[in-house]
Amino acid sequence: MTRSSFSRRRFLKSSAATSVAAMTPCFFNSTQPISSEFRCLNDKAPIGLIGAGGMGTGNMKAASEYVDVVAIADVDSGRAGKANMELSEGKADVYEDYRSVLERDDIKIVHIATPDHWHTKPLIEAMLAGKDVYCEKPLTLTIDEGKLIRKVQKETGRVVQVGTQQRSQFRQFTKAVAVAAEGRLGKIKRIQCAIGAAPVSKAIPVAEVPKELNWDMWLGPAPQTELRNGRETTVDKNGKKKRARRNNFHYEFRWWYEYSGGKLTDWGAHHIDIAMWALAANGQSTNIVSIDGTAKHPVEFKDGVALQKDRYNTANEFMFTAMTDEGVEIVIRHDTDNGCLIEGEKGRIFVNRKKLVGKPIEELKDNPLPKDAVQKVYKGLPMESQGRVAHWLNFLHCHKERIEPISDVHSHMTMLNVCHLAGITARLGRKINWDAKTETIVGDELANSMLARPYREGYEIEMNALATSQ
Repeated sequence: MTRSSFSRRRFLKSSAATSVAAMTPCFFNSTQPISSEFRCLNDKAPIGLIGAGGMGTGNMKAASEYVDVVAIADVDSGRAGKANMELSEGKADVYEDYRSVLERDDIKIVHIATPDHWHTKPLIEAMLAGKDVYCEKPLTLTIDEGKLIRKVQKETGRVVQVGTQQRSQFRQFTKAVAVAAEGRLGKIKRIQCAIGAAPVSKAIPVAEVPKELNWDMWLGPAPQTELRNGRETTVDKNGKKKRARRNNFHYEFRWWYEYSGGKLTDWGAHHIDIAMWALAANGQSTNIVSIDGTAKHPVEFKDGVALQKDRYNTANEFMFTAMTDEGVEIVIRHDTDNGCLIEGEKGRIFVNRKKLVGKPIEELKDNPLPKDAVQKVYKGLPMESQGRVAHWLNFLHCHKERIEPISDVHSHMTMLNVCHLAGITARLGRKINWDAKTETIVGDELANSMLARPYREGYEIEMNALATSQ
């Protein structure tokens, strides 16, 4: 199937459904739940899925009541075919090249759930093609990619939701931010983000590329290299042995700096997001001026480059402290209970995906938050569902109303810059001073060169080819 073609059958079916929906009256008012906006007869939004792994298919299943997957793009034909059966009973059009999805006029929304190194390019090209986008976190591999994403979003006005779903999926995070915003903690002095240690591996052998995988396209903008795949016997904390998968593609991409930032941009993109959200909600600066600390890697580094190419190379243990221009410490560590410990002059709270605790929380029993406190920090947007679907309902509502969603690209990049700077500090083993206004590293030429990475020839961002007036 060529990039420019798509199923006439699917198009006609979609058009017919739209006509039926147009004849079916739907009445909404401000007291109805947000999900009612999308429950009209045949009122599902056609959507294109780019990246059909576990996250992409899981998200589409969660949002299945409100979206209709009409196109799937993945460089692994096995994954694409499986997702097609699970999400659309085999009725979606399947492509290897994501640009075939972006060229379709019947698709106004795309979901990008590719490996991290494949986020920026299709996201920018989707915005230029007139699409609204729900893109998984982290949006970028580098700080300079974030600058370009923010620029294109401002110029196109597209609605982009980042997959930092803790803002919607787990209501205790929003409540924690509301507690801070209502002054219950006083001025915040320190926030600790515990994000867990990363796995390590022994040498992983070079392996034959699976016949269903386009390896060159999977690598995309990243450097050309050989596919590695194997198994390794590991022992858990209870002494139980198991055979663990070790490779440099699909899920395991996140333990290679070539494709990810490791735990710093994986779990870090979740908890540091909560930390920066709480600071901003409390009226405090989120501008970072420096970051320092130590990290342990499973390989040696020289000038920020891993010397061994046959095993995981992201930091597996670490302790960093980022300082804001108001003297707030943001600590990023691999140990202690996963979650965010927010410490203020009046008290402290701890929040993760299972709990929200602390004396200021206990005091809510006798001195509850104002009824609108949580919705205020949620940008005044409708709040109905919890769970995975909640972040999607927020996105679909903002797509419909043409407004900024709860996880916007601008606040996301403010916090993701902290994650990226921690990664540079880890690889160089020295303190970094940061100028938030110019978004440059001060007085360190090598560190400053790591704000960007070259794209492999043939996989550069297409800034003009897909531009549209939509």
